[in-house]
Amino acid sequence: MKIGITCYPTYGGSGIVATELGLELAVRGHDIHFISYSQPIRLTNGTPNIHYHGVEVSRYPLFEYPPYDLALATRMAEIAEVMRLDLLHVHYAIPHSVSAMLARQMLADDHHRKSRKLPYVTTLHGTDITLVGADPSYLPITRFSIEQSDGVTSISQYLVKRTLEVFEITTPIKMIPNFVNCDMYHRTPEIMQQRSKYAKPDERLLVHLSNFRPVKRVQDVIEIFDRVQQKLPARLMMIGDGPERASAEWLAGEKGIHDKIHFMGKQDRIYEKLPLADVMLMPSQLESFGLAALEAMACQVVPIATKAGGVPEVIQHGKTGFLACVGDVESMAKFAVEILSDQEKLEDMGVSARASAQARFCASKIIPMYEDYYRDVLERAS
Repeated sequence: MKIGITCYPTYGGSGIVATELGLELAVRGHDIHFISYSQPIRLTNGTPNIHYHGVEVSRYPLFEYPPYDLALATRMAEIAEVMRLDLLHVHYAIPHSVSAMLARQMLADDHHRKSRKLPYVTTLHGTDITLVGADPSYLPITRFSIEQSDGVTSISQYLVKRTLEVFEITTPIKMIPNFVNCDMYHRTPEIMQQRSKYAKPDERLLVHLSNFRPVKRVQDVIEIFDRVQQKLPARLMMIGDGPERASAEWLAGEKGIHDKIHFMGKQDRIYEKLPLADVMLMPSQLESFGLAALEAMACQVVPIATKAGGVPEVIQHGKTGFLACVGDVESMAKFAVEILSDQEKLEDMGVSARASAQARFCASKIIPMYEDYYRDVLERAS
């Protein structure tokens, strides 16, 4: 199949999932075309069957805010026509689903060329819902773009339920969970040789990975780590960047633990960093799925997270990780100290975490679900 993929090319989970999906599909022989305003962060140059098409937005003086959605729709239609795409797969309803809808209509009503059908699939990642919660004015256009989609998928049962509740739609939503490349995300002796760069032999190593937005509650990460390092020797890797980084660094300085924390910024090869840790901290306000926790589990790193949103669908409390209420830094610190103080239990839980990731969320199991769904959409659209 020839598939166009549009996502936000940033450090967030949706862009990562969309990029990894495209890469996995390309390996399986599909022709993948990314269409976005910049190249997705995990997309590498020269990958077979992968193509990137940039979207240029005119800086016309009339517009205070350039209309990216219109430029994107035009580019989608152009690429679909020239490259003979079979379908578009857009991640996030706003504005990508709206742009795909316009591109489909443009091609269907093109009187200058032979009209053609261009079905599109919309994948909901979560902010689609929270955006509407923050600004209800987006609800009508979001609902309309979802209902107009030829196919709709969601990354967790939680998000399926919330979407149906918020938008009151009857459109069927296919739940296809996020995934991880289990062959890439795993712990090896070669990778573990790098651990000494971040922790001494007698120190435990914790990790947090996110885009440092307020919803990630990075100050809670510092609070949890502070309590842990008071009980046992430990260090923390903070991977990522964003608006809350400065507040996290300030809090670490106030507590006098800044020298025990590695603020590493954005990292491209996450699979080489995650395995080094013993425990991942993910105290988010809300996660529709919790991709970072899944990637950690695949690397035998025990996640400690909040039981908010779709996270309980990923982590089994007490078996593959730990769950606590949002803001309960005391419990999360207690879980961390408990597991880090028992090497045998830490190793056993890490093995269980990887086994769960392999059994339920490996790319080899999830990508065929997308392929089957694409074929179903194309059959219904023909």
